[in-house]
Amino acid sequence: MIPHPAGALFTLLALLLPQPAPGAPPSFEQAKIEARQHVYQDRHHDAGGDLYCGCDWRWVGASGGRMDLASCGYRVRAKQDRAARLEWEHIVPASNFGHTRQCWQAGGRNHCRHRDAVFSAMEADLHNLAPSVGEINHDRQNFPFGQLGGTAGGYGACDFKVNAAARLAEPRDAVKGMIARTYFYMHDRYDLPMSRQQQQTLMRWHRAHPVTEWERERDRRIAARMGHHNPFVTGASQWTRGHRNSRAGLRTVR
Repeated sequence: MIPHPAGALFTLLALLLPQPAPGAPPSFEQAKIEARQHVYQDRHHDAGGDLYCGCDWRWVGASGGRMDLASCGYRVRAKQDRAARLEWEHIVPASNFGHTRQCWQAGGRNHCRHRDAVFSAMEADLHNLAPSVGEINHDRQNFPFGQLGGTAGGYGACDFKVNAAARLAEPRDAVKGMIARTYFYMHDRYDLPMSRQQQQTLMRWHRAHPVTEWERERDRRIAARMGHHNPFVTGASQWTRGHRNSRAGLRTVR
C-alpha cells in the first residue's frame, strides 16, 4: 500500500518539530526511577560517582544501587548495611521544605504526600535529587551546610564532615558549588526562607566553585524531563543578598 502523502507529511512534521517535555514526575518514587533512567544512567562507574564521596555503584532494582565503597576509599563509620546502599538524597532536605507546609504540622511527610500537591512537587523535583552513600544520607540528617574547619570526617577518604552537636555538615569541595545552586533553585522556586548565615555560606561556595560541565549536562538532562532548567546553573538568575524569590513552582503546581 502506498502511504497517503498527507499522512507522510504529518509523520515528518512530528519528527522535526520540538517535542514537549514529559512533565515533572508525580511522586518521589517515580522521581527516583526517572533519575536512574534519564539523569544518572551512565554515572555509576568511572564517571564522578555519588554526590558526597564520589563512590561508584551498580544498579539494583528499579531505582536502587549497591555502593562500591572501595572505589572511593570509604570507611564505614557505624552502619555497614546503610553504607552499602545507594540512597537518593534531597540536597535541600524534605523536612526543611515540609515544615513550611501546613500538611506537615497535621501529619508529617506521608500526610503531605497525599494532601499537598506543592509538597509532592518539591519532594519529586529532580533538580534536588542526587545519589548518595546511604550512611552519609543518614548522618547528614537535615543539617544545614557550612564550614567545619579541620574537623575529621570519619569516613576514610570520603571528605564529608558532620558535627551533630553543631547540627552542621560540610561536603567535599567538588560539589559545594552545585549544592549552593541547588539551594538557590529550591528556595527561589518554592518560596522557602533561608537564613542570612546560610545565604552567606552558599554565595561564597557559588563564587569559589563555578558550574562544571557535568552540572550543565545534569541540568540539561533534568530539564528534558521536567520542562525547566535550574536558572542558577544556566546563569539566567543570580542569588544576591536580599534575594526576592520568583515563586515559579507555586504558580505551576495544580
